[in-house]
Amino acid sequence: MIKNLIFDFGGVLVNLEKDICVAEFKKINAEEVAHYVDFCIQEDLFHELEIGAISVPQFCEEVRKKAPRCTGTDEQIVRAWASLLTEVPVHRLAALLELKEKYRIFLLSNTNEIHWELAEDVFFCQVEGLGVEDYFEKSYLSYELGMIKPSKEIFELVLKENGLNPEETVFIDDSPKNCAAAESVGIKAFHSPTGEDWIGKF
Repeated sequence: MIKNLIFDFGGVLVNLEKDICVAEFKKINAEEVAHYVDFCIQEDLFHELEIGAISVPQFCEEVRKKAPRCTGTDEQIVRAWASLLTEVPVHRLAALLELKEKYRIFLLSNTNEIHWELAEDVFFCQVEGLGVEDYFEKSYLSYELGMIKPSKEIFELVLKENGLNPEETVFIDDSPKNCAAAESVGIKAFHSPTGEDWIGKF
């Protein structure tokens, strides 16, 4: 019997628009960084930001080092990176609330301070009077934990802290690698590449 659901954020709950993000970095002459986004390269500055190893101002400075012709201010660089996230459709939020009546619901995301601030301030506040804490029992964010999927340790942390039986737990993610990592610690995995496939499945 399934009792617990662990959701990824990017691509599962929030829609991602890589082309918009690439265009925004190109607008500020950060073509080298746009290349990272275009080919989904999670190295150097993006990886460091997502494990909380560098601050947002340090990230912006690293962008300018990576792209010497970059004309962007910190604010413009932050806006460019934030543009990757476009929306969390309201029907997904409604689905989470329905699922919360039957399951313990958690969030486990490889994310960063820039994207999570947008999530808290905009996406999870679309329904009046509700915030991110109304949808999840607890949120686990890579930049706060200093760990990132697909490490086994991050899944083991969620299980241990909440007393979850992995056999009673399903992890929903758009990455096959992350799903495989969850399965390696006994969690059932549901691969949801479109962001819609999970609705109505639990």
